[in-house]
Amino acid sequence: MAIDPVCKMEVSPETAEHRSAFRGETFYFCARGCKERFDADPDAFLIPDKPESPDRAPDSSEPSAKELALKLDLPISGMSCASCVSKVQNTLAAVPGVEEASVNFATEKATVRYDAGRADPSKLAGAVGDAGYKVLTQKTTLPIQGMHCASCVTKVEDSLRAVPGVLSASVNFGTEQATVEYIPQATGMADFKQAVSSAGDYAILETEAAGRVDAQREIQHKEFAALRRRFFVSAVLSSLILIGSFGRLIPGLDRIDGQIMGMILFALTLPVYLWAGRPFHRGFWIALKHGTADMNTLVSVGTSAAFLYSALATFWPSLFETGGTGGAAVYYDTAAVIITLILLGRLLEARAKGRTGEAIRRLMGLRPDTARVRRGGAEVEVAVDAVVTGDVVVIRPGERIPVDGVVADGRSSVDESMLSGESLPVEKNPGDEVVGGTINRTGSFAFEATRVGADTTLARIIRIVQEAQGSKAPIQRLADRIAGVFVPVVIAVAALTFAVWLAAGPAPALTNALLNFIAVLIIACPCALGLATPTAIMVGTGRGAQNGVLIKGGESLETAHRITAVVFDKTGTLTHGTPEVTDVLSVGDAEESEILRLAAGAEAGSEHPLGEAIVRRAAEQGLGIPASEDFQAVPGKGIRARIGGRDVLLGNRALMQEASVPLEDLEVRAQEMAAEGKTPMFVAAEGRALGMVAVADTVKPDAGEVVARLKRMGLKVYMITGDNRRTARAVAGRIGVDEVLAEVLPEDKAAKIKQLQQSGETVAMVGDGINDAPALAQADVGIAIGSGTDVAVETSDIALISDSLHGVLFAIRLSRKTVRTIRQNLFWAFFYNTVGIPIAAGALFPFFGILLQPVYAAAAMAASSVSVVTNSLRLRRARI
Repeated sequence: MAIDPVCKMEVSPETAEHRSAFRGETFYFCARGCKERFDADPDAFLIPDKPESPDRAPDSSEPSAKELALKLDLPISGMSCASCVSKVQNTLAAVPGVEEASVNFATEKATVRYDAGRADPSKLAGAVGDAGYKVLTQKTTLPIQGMHCASCVTKVEDSLRAVPGVLSASVNFGTEQATVEYIPQATGMADFKQAVSSAGDYAILETEAAGRVDAQREIQHKEFAALRRRFFVSAVLSSLILIGSFGRLIPGLDRIDGQIMGMILFALTLPVYLWAGRPFHRGFWIALKHGTADMNTLVSVGTSAAFLYSALATFWPSLFETGGTGGAAVYYDTAAVIITLILLGRLLEARAKGRTGEAIRRLMGLRPDTARVRRGGAEVEVAVDAVVTGDVVVIRPGERIPVDGVVADGRSSVDESMLSGESLPVEKNPGDEVVGGTINRTGSFAFEATRVGADTTLARIIRIVQEAQGSKAPIQRLADRIAGVFVPVVIAVAALTFAVWLAAGPAPALTNALLNFIAVLIIACPCALGLATPTAIMVGTGRGAQNGVLIKGGESLETAHRITAVVFDKTGTLTHGTPEVTDVLSVGDAEESEILRLAAGAEAGSEHPLGEAIVRRAAEQGLGIPASEDFQAVPGKGIRARIGGRDVLLGNRALMQEASVPLEDLEVRAQEMAAEGKTPMFVAAEGRALGMVAVADTVKPDAGEVVARLKRMGLKVYMITGDNRRTARAVAGRIGVDEVLAEVLPEDKAAKIKQLQQSGETVAMVGDGINDAPALAQADVGIAIGSGTDVAVETSDIALISDSLHGVLFAIRLSRKTVRTIRQNLFWAFFYNTVGIPIAAGALFPFFGILLQPVYAAAAMAASSVSVVTNSLRLRRARI
């Protein structure tokens, strides 16, 4: 034996997974990824003076504390100064088991030596998080093969969570995937594989992330084909078995000797039991070796009891004869038909589950395989994965855009509906951004690639949807906990049923006891329970993605249905975020175009947003913007300039009073516009008022409608802004918002959200996801408004790809429908088992003489799973 120098486990050299040489000495490693850690930094581990040779027994003396110490580098984010370094270092040093902690501010890493028996990476990361900082982690999605029911989910999930360095693990039965968050310096794929395989007959599908969905789909197709073969063979043989079992009712067959017919039925049932039922028996055996139980246990034990009982009655009938000429009845049909019906249920279930992941496949199908780029003075066609940042990509009418970029030359209209849900094409001009996966409609253009590969908007959307579909809603965790203890309880109930019927049941007692025992086992399979939540979440998040609503996880999807108050940020959310000219008024013989031209000439050199709005409007109207001389900015008042030989003033009332310019009726109109949330600016030339230009951040056209519909849904609607109360109330009045939180600094928005939560509200915050990040994080549900390529997903729970506020309505209604579907699924899953198990146990027999035959129990079990998945699939077409 040898000792693994990392984890100190005993390793047999003959069966060692890896070995490595260091300083002329050979070390042996287990399969837990220890070799990779040792190779990365062998000096971090104590090298014994006299290493054990493969032929020597390990030293029996206890290893010292230093020998048990492991070294780990943790990447830390959030540190901004030396005091942060001290805080993180002291926090880590205080964790029980940590022997030494050192934090480097330049590299943003913490180096920790700790006792593996008392501390682990998860505890270290938790301590850093409690101190207000964050250990940088990775999240990966692992396709899992071999899961059959909700109890499988629990086993795989628990095994992954037990891996040192894993912070969280969530297994989704519907997608057959595990989402794992982990510290990459502490663990990796080798550990995950060992953990999953040690939990039972499970395995991680090995493939590159880019092709994982396709590879998993291919495996699912193969498994579906194999399942279909087993079902059809089993169905044909079961039909013959049923005919033989009721042969006494068929002329000709009734003359065959009973024992000979039993042998014929045995021969027909044997391939059904051994080959068609092999997945159940294999799963049961593996679960038994691991000391656990799952749905395979229930099916295998039930069908084995029927088959073995029948075989004994066929070949040794005297064991069951009670006198007279008759022998015991046989139940080959029960064993065969149960296997056939459960295979049918799995077949229908697999087919339906495949449809729940259709959203991901449709999104992945949006990316073309090739792109046309300019290289070496020519246009060449390359694989889309070969496109690099900076490449100029050429797009023709009708082609799909391969990657994200900025239009360099040409103009067109682009259909972005598959990503944003908006039906109208969007005009694209030089300088505009285009998104990979969208379709060019009319013109040709060339654009410079800015995001390629995994950085494109489409890739990010797919990643978000995959993580959301792999996540759990809080309501699902209850179902998983129940499923974890469900199978053992069912086995106990079945055993009790058998004992009661055998001891107190009517004749034939053994036969009735056996049939009720089998019926309880079969009807209790927890498949429906395991599928109830994940299938609904998969369909719900997929439906959202297809409509430009990215929901980051099941928890966000569930929480959104409880929202009682929606808080909108004003600038950039309810309004466009950029000022626009709203009014141009003239007095006397002055023309509006001349007023706008003079105002634009005065503001031509200004970088102020209001000035830029005036210049932009003049350019849009084709007005020649005149040059200005003697430009002078008057702080807090406006601008003086000489344009075309005239002294021009542009500014507020104070500037006009200073220059003794009479305003007359303009002042009244200015007050009216200010009350509407606009900023009026007077224009005067040669001491005479010519008119006024009003500028405002205009309200989005759909804001009023969305606010009204939210209020009709029973939600309170708030607007939060840093603007003064007068302007804020003017904007709120135009869109129908009753509650206004004005003059709130950006850093105080989160505190306002917290106050609403403390008053009992469940709050959704809707903002741009950048300036509103603290408030989005504080809210129960943060909804970030995106702008096509700038999807703010880090601090939000839900991201809207487009600027349309209708996405807020869609997200809340989708959440309500999805949660309603989940509740329906769970109700029927629980109701089915709650009612079905007592009936299968014979609860109705004393009153009505009714017993549930095992074949009917199998049919009911299959129907329950299919009904749950079908109910979830209704979300795909539901009106939202």
